[in-house]
Amino acid sequence: MLGVPLYPGAQFLASYDAGRGQRYYLFGSATPFQDVVAYYRSMLKQRGELVFEEPATHEFDVGRFREETQAFPPGVTVKDFKSEASEGYPNPKPGGQPARFATIIQVVPVTER
Repeated sequence: MLGVPLYPGAQFLASYDAGRGQRYYLFGSATPFQDVVAYYRSMLKQRGELVFEEPATHEFDVGRFREETQAFPPGVTVKDFKSEASEGYPNPKPGGQPARFATIIQVVPVTER
């Protein structure tokens, strides 16, 4: 449905209106950032780009960005939420497991517009 593979075991957290008829979707994983990035490198057959070192954020472009009709380029962004300063992204589901996610995956689906 999203046009990209979803990391195995990733949990859906929320979706948001990105504007211009687009949505983006957030997923959480207890898997370390480096392993999730390696998965997407393999599955998408591209290196992607490390756009921030702290907190580590890696982006993969998966479709053409049309500025006149899209708010965000289609892609997968992987963000490291586990560090000395953070125990991870809190699970928004009360009592949900894991209590915190080491890695957050944002997907902006490929749209034909």
